[in-house]
Amino acid sequence: MPQRPARVTQRDLAEETGLSTATVSYALRGMQVPPETQQRVREAAERLGYQADPIARALASGRTGYIGVLCRSLTDVWQQATAAALGRRLLGDGRHALIVDASNDPVLEATLASQLADQRVDALIVLPVDPAAAHWAAVAERTVLISIGDGLPGGAAHAEVVFDNEAGITDALHGLAAAGHRRIAVMTPGGMTTPDRPAETVAEQVARRLGLHVTLHRSPHDLDGAAAIARAVLTGQDPPTAFLCMADSMAYGVYAGARELGMEVPGDVSVVGYDDHPLSRLLTPPLSTYRWPVELLVDLVVERTVKAITSGRRSRRRVLPPVAQPRGSVGPPNAPRPEPK
Repeated sequence: MPQRPARVTQRDLAEETGLSTATVSYALRGMQVPPETQQRVREAAERLGYQADPIARALASGRTGYIGVLCRSLTDVWQQATAAALGRRLLGDGRHALIVDASNDPVLEATLASQLADQRVDALIVLPVDPAAAHWAAVAERTVLISIGDGLPGGAAHAEVVFDNEAGITDALHGLAAAGHRRIAVMTPGGMTTPDRPAETVAEQVARRLGLHVTLHRSPHDLDGAAAIARAVLTGQDPPTAFLCMADSMAYGVYAGARELGMEVPGDVSVVGYDDHPLSRLLTPPLSTYRWPVELLVDLVVERTVKAITSGRRSRRRVLPPVAQPRGSVGPPNAPRPEPK
């Protein structure tokens, strides 16, 4: 069998340039040597076909170049898009994303976070299932920890880019009340309430002020699961005339569940989403929802991640406001249909 060609080493570059291996190493990293020496070494490296050994580089620097991205649930189309955007942005910075899915399970989340830290990722970016979980403090001691969407109590994260969910929920419920709705179902991905995920608290406060009857329903992100929740709510006692869904993917389930029951949006039930995924504009009617500035989010997260990796410095919390995207899925509540004689 043909022998594999020998890898060109830094010793080879030293012999080619007449420099010491230490000088070559510094020049390749752009450190402690004049620019003309760096250029001389780079030209020799290109001429000889030198490629850095990633394992050796990791051992020397203490960094692997890999960033964990731990998502709450990749059945949520918004999280899919956000994780993909993070992966592209990190790759443009010379780093690689390891994207994993906690399946909305706090126990699995704890296991995956620990496993990613075991793999010596340079940082872990997390969209947490349970922001208040005790395991985050331990993870933060082992790697840089960045949180998206929810803050991590106790200051465990090196940076937090969170959403102003209170403003979004309040605005959505006021809008539905202004359209005439008094019975509103809120579909949410988890049963826990945190300072940055205040669906239950805010819904109760707004309901009291506006005289609304608001109920909370835990829902998965996948279409069939969300549709099943919507059907159960719509066929229950005193069904709602409107839904506020804390993810567009759940709103898709309400569309599906309503139509399976012979109901129309918004004639029989109004629907508001929360994410403004591009697919939401293709629904019939297009989904009223809330947009988060994803490009800004990704830039802020990557900037803060790199800063924490390279300098160990923490960043101030950044809160992103929602932007309402009113479309055709909200209308006045339908008048009661006469009972058949």
